[in-house]
Formats: sequence, structure tokens, C-alpha cells
Amino acid sequence: MIRISHWVGGAAHAGTSGRVGPVFNPATGEQTGEVDLASAAEVGAAVATAKEAAAGWRSASLSKRSAVLFKFRELLAERSGELAAVITGEHGKVLSDAAGEVARGLENAEFATGIPHLMKGSYSEQASTGVDVYSIRQPLGVVAGITPFNFPAMVPLWMCTTAIAAGNAFVLKPSEKDPSAALFLAGLWAEAGLPAGVFTVVNGDVEAVNAILTHPDIAAVSFVGSTPVAKYIYETGTAHGKRVQALGGAKNHMVVLPDAELDAAADAAVSAAYGSAGERCMAVSVVVAVGEIADPLVAAIAARLPKLRIGAGTDPNAEMGPLISAQHREKVLGYVAAGAEAGATVVADGRDADLPDAGYFLGVTLLDNVTPDMSVYRDEIFGPVLGVVRVDTYAEALELINDNKYGNGTAIFTRDGGAARQFQFDVDAGMVGVNVPIPVPVAYYSFGGWKASLFGDTHMYGPDGIHFFTRTKVVTSRWPDPGTSSVDLGFPQTR
Repeated sequence: MIRISHWVGGAAHAGTSGRVGPVFNPATGEQTGEVDLASAAEVGAAVATAKEAAAGWRSASLSKRSAVLFKFRELLAERSGELAAVITGEHGKVLSDAAGEVARGLENAEFATGIPHLMKGSYSEQASTGVDVYSIRQPLGVVAGITPFNFPAMVPLWMCTTAIAAGNAFVLKPSEKDPSAALFLAGLWAEAGLPAGVFTVVNGDVEAVNAILTHPDIAAVSFVGSTPVAKYIYETGTAHGKRVQALGGAKNHMVVLPDAELDAAADAAVSAAYGSAGERCMAVSVVVAVGEIADPLVAAIAARLPKLRIGAGTDPNAEMGPLISAQHREKVLGYVAAGAEAGATVVADGRDADLPDAGYFLGVTLLDNVTPDMSVYRDEIFGPVLGVVRVDTYAEALELINDNKYGNGTAIFTRDGGAARQFQFDVDAGMVGVNVPIPVPVAYYSFGGWKASLFGDTHMYGPDGIHFFTRTKVVTSRWPDPGTSSVDLGFPQTR
């Protein structure tokens, strides 16, 4: 049983609240550790340390910041296998999937190494006679990230690399279900030469979250999680004067037109629906089969499911691991039962799968003839459950997606370039894939959805991340010759 503490002032910091939470290995169901749960007072003390560090880090040159980011990136690459093992041990995803998560986080560190270019402002000479105008970007001070269990390394790396490169001090509140990845990152930051206090980890539950949202010295909060919590984070944070970006839930649709390449579409649907046991905000949870392709597509997906290997994440032959907890497993089982009771055709039933005796495993489920009134369609299940909705036309498929309350990601599979281009023009979603089932943008673009999938004005990481973690200052400058000034009470004009 390991004790998982906080990281404050550049070192591990034992909790003093007297409260702890259990940490489990989802593949065995065994408790492997206890994580300290911070009190509001502990959060306040950590923020005070971060505030002091932020003043010095803001003054660090862009070349110094970039050098730290380069070193951090190299350490992350060198030790990516260790970090992947940490993720697998507490989240349960298979090692190859965990390694992919680290790799995508690494891309964000690489993007942030270019901070000297990313922080450039603009300059206009002679905006008025003898007057120059220029803009500069400056950090906010202390900023925070509240991150989910399903990507315990990648999502923090989405936030902290950009925030720190921009000159802020960053306070991370990771999920209490799998907190060790955050502390692993803290160690890498320290080894990379980041000054103590610039990266802080406070573990905790709702008390820590509320302390972050209401603390007067935290200028901005970035969040990824479910839509109800995202809405709460946004409303509470902004009510306390903070800049907030809160990414919520999803119900990602994959439209398959009749002309699509059948095997490619079936492979993509299986990969995107069941990878990481469906615990991805970008997982495909609805296939929209248009017209005559429905029967062969369902058959092709079903034929692939018995070949999937389910097991512990440490098993090199396993392709899908367990769910995060026993409680979440029961929730997903309830959705499968509700779908069957509502009239969906159960093509593959995860409840009947041959699974390991221990741990929080669930087999893959495929439901055909799903309709929009069913809970398996309406709700974000966050498990290995794929529903198939049948429609007759492209127009019906588009209407289905645009009427859904979520707008995170979507995809279309077709050989028709005109149809694909029209889809990207018409669809109400923040991220679109064309023959790509999980269209997570590369690090030099930005990640974010629309509608109930995002609360706030900016997407995450990339150019939007730089915008979110900095603010613009415009300077109007004149250097007059002595004796040339005069009193003028009129509104200043350019001339």
C-alpha cells in the first residue's frame, strides 16, 4: 500500500487534512494505495507557494523557459515507458494505449518549446505622428487544471506545458482515482530545471475543487470532464472572476455512407468504440448507418468482436483492459440492460463475455436499431458499448447529429469528396474526421467541442491554449522633443 501525497514547492508534500481516498488496480480490484485529499487550507497554502514562484518565473527569459521545456520534453520521451506503466497500473488501459497517450502529450510539450515565437506580439510604427503602437502577451499568474481519470498524463500535458511556457505557475488537481501520473510529471519538471513552485499538484475531491474555483489568487481554470461538472466549473469559476475553459461530455457519431469502404469503416468503428474500454471523450459511441450499407456494416463489426482480446493492461496480448471502477462497471451494465429493454437489438452482449475473474472487466456490446429516445443514445455511457442508428439519407444523419446536445467530435466515412466537404461545412461539432474515426487535432491546432461539450470561449492547447493562458497588453508610445507638448482636452485622434 503506497501513500500518494501532494507536490508543493518542488517536493513531495504529505497531506495534513487527515482525509485519504483509496486507489485501486482496476485489473485486479485490489487497493494499491491511498491518496491524500487536500483541505481548502492546504490548497490555499499550495497556491501561496505557486504565487511566489510565479513572480520569478514570469521574469525568466523566453530562452530560459524554452530550455526548460526542451529538457522536459527529452525526459518525457526517455521515460515514457515508465509513465505508461504508471498509467496502466491505476487506470487499467493496456500498455500500448497508455504509450499512445504519453506520445500525444509529448506533442504538446514539443509545441510549447516554440514559446519565443508563440509569445510574439505586433508593432505598428507611426500610427499617428510620432506615435507607435504595439501589443505584448503576458502571463496571468497562477492558473489551475482539473483533469479526468481517463487520460491522467495527456490531459495535464495539454494544459501545463502551454501554461508554464507562457510564464504562469500551474496548479494541477488530478483525478483521485489515478493520481500517480501527475506526481511522475512533477518529478520530470523538477529534473528539467523548472523552479520550485511553478508546477504544483494538489490531490483531492470536491473540497479541493471548490477551493480552486473560489481562490482569489487563481486567475484561470482549465477543466476536462463530464458536462454537468463542466457546467458547474464554468459557472462557479466565472462567478469568482476567473477565466474558465471547461470541456464536457460527448456523444460522438460516425456516419457511414453507402459508398464507404466497408472493411475500413468496420475496423474504424471497432477501434474507436472499444479502445480504452470506451473511456474516451472522443470515443465513437454511435454509428449512423445510411441506407443499404447498414446490414453489411453491422455484420462486419460483429464479425470482428470475438477476436478482441480483453485482459489486464500489463498483458502484451490484451487489446482492451478493465473499466476504472466497480461502480462505473455497474453503471455501464445498467445502460446495456436499458438498451435491450427499450427494444435495441443486442448483436453482441458484453455481459456474457468470458472475462477474468477479478477486476472491473466488461465485454464489448453492440446494439443495433438504436433510436434517439433510448438512454443508450441520449447519455454518454463511457464504456465499451456501441450503438447503431439506421437512417435512409445523408440529410437524416446530419439532422441526427446536429439535434444532439453534444458537439464534441464526429466523423464521416465515404469515398465521395463532395459529400465529405459538405459534411464538414454542415455539421455542428468542434472536431471532424473524414475517414478518421477519432479526429483529435495535432498539437499545433486546438482541441474542443461545441454545444454542451464546451463551456467557455476557447479550445484547449495549441494556439487557443496560448490565448487562454496569456492576456494582451497594448502600448501606445510617443517620445516627443522637449518643449513640443501642449494641453489638449479633446479626445485623442490619429493624425
